[in-house]
Amino acid sequence: MVQSAWIAFAAALAISVAAIGATWAQGKATTAAMDAIWRQPEAAGDVRGALIIALALMEAIAIYGLLIGLLLATRV
Repeated sequence: MVQSAWIAFAAALAISVAAIGATWAQGKATTAAMDAIWRQPEAAGDVRGALIIALALMEAIAIYGLLIGLLLATRV
């Protein structure tokens, strides 16, 4: 009983830490991209492309956390 509670806690922790970390990183990246576009509007296309790739990689971290959480949750 206690072991399954710890596994459920670990699953919730994995999902929440991954989601919070990815959200924080995406916010910082978007802020930096908007600042770069504001400073140099002619580079908006390049900045936007790099931002989209970076956001996809950051979102992958959140998805990995979700997968780890689901794998742990199915052991409960």
